[in-house]
Amino acid sequence: MKVQSVNQGRSKIFYGWYIVGVGILVNIAGTFAFSSTLSIFLKPITEELGVTRGAFSLIRTFEIGVAALIVPMLGPWIDRHGGRGVLVLGVLMEGTGMLVSSQVQSFWQFVVVRCSLVIAGEALLGSLVINVTIAQWFVRKRGRAMGIANLGTGIAKLIIPIAAASLFVLVGWRYTWAIFGIVAPLLVVAPTLIFVRRQPEDLGLRPDGDPPHRTANEPATAPGQRERRNSMDATPWTRAEAIRLPTFWVLVITFGIASVGIAGLNLHIFSYVTDIGYSPLVAASFMSTIALTQLGSTLGWGMLADKFDIRKVSCIQFLIQGIGLVTAITSRQIHFTYLGFFLYGTGLAGSFVLREVIWANFFGRHSLGTVRGLSMLFSHLFAASGAPFFGFLHDRTGSYELSFTIFSCALFTSAFLVLLAKPPLRDSLDGGGQFSEGR
Repeated sequence: MKVQSVNQGRSKIFYGWYIVGVGILVNIAGTFAFSSTLSIFLKPITEELGVTRGAFSLIRTFEIGVAALIVPMLGPWIDRHGGRGVLVLGVLMEGTGMLVSSQVQSFWQFVVVRCSLVIAGEALLGSLVINVTIAQWFVRKRGRAMGIANLGTGIAKLIIPIAAASLFVLVGWRYTWAIFGIVAPLLVVAPTLIFVRRQPEDLGLRPDGDPPHRTANEPATAPGQRERRNSMDATPWTRAEAIRLPTFWVLVITFGIASVGIAGLNLHIFSYVTDIGYSPLVAASFMSTIALTQLGSTLGWGMLADKFDIRKVSCIQFLIQGIGLVTAITSRQIHFTYLGFFLYGTGLAGSFVLREVIWANFFGRHSLGTVRGLSMLFSHLFAASGAPFFGFLHDRTGSYELSFTIFSCALFTSAFLVLLAKPPLRDSLDGGGQFSEGR
């Protein structure tokens, strides 16, 4: 049922914040399928189903391959039709897949279920759909809106490791999957159907809850920043145009090489911590430390993204993440390990928010799904190598030290590369459809 714009105009709360609230729930539900959650299941599944960690890690490659096929087609659909139906279908597929996962009897069955239901559903439920939807509703407050929505990921990552470890003891890993499969749809289906709408214009509103005509003396976010952002938001991009932009490839490579390590670390961190001598409960607490810092810093990163140059903020985020990882893997003193994962989690929280904000700010609202879906195809190709790289390197060397060290170097490289990205600006004086890079 369409909500009347006159009623929305009288509301004290901008409707976009309801979308953000749904985003929190969507991000919680999506976390059940994350590799960081799967990492908790790595040891019991490999032991019961009789597979090596390297072979198990190939699941992530297959999963990322499935997602890479889906997201380029998904982006244009979201631009035209919105994400409400996609989110509902995604969470139902994910939940069904986790229920079926609790009944598998062999490793190949587990792989088929993960890739055909769980990950296909998570791709529909994932960051592309909800972040593009939020970006439609916010421009000036885009960073903080995405920061708030991504609190859901922090909440889930804080709770899931301890909840899963406890459920393992009570009901085993199979029934833990089943419980997750029931909870995820309960969180998402009803709120999505009730609240999610494609864009503010559908309800007679404007992004950020702005009045129909902005006043001349309204304060700017930063000198010249609003004008450039409004211009970019009004510029549609086709896939052919986006793929010819140097900025597109700089961003793909920047976040792509970082995603290689994130995909690998998320799957193997629980096993790494237990391998170096800590108990499973302590390992879960390290994962919860990462989640706690994500929960505590996500909104802060979003607010920084709204106030300062997004490239410089992203550079700082990568540096903090890299320094944290180096600290965690070079010390065997537990308080330094906690400090390292605290810093790593703080930077990781920024990555989840800032990468979405920079894509939205650079490529605007009208074709964000198309451009972001295309970029995620390449990002997934990078990430696909992460989990097996960590797993097979562990099988070869007997530890995770080398793979974690390489990941640290990738983070510092991304900190430099992101500074090279320039907002793309279409040259309005050139009738040939050419465009230039802004500063």
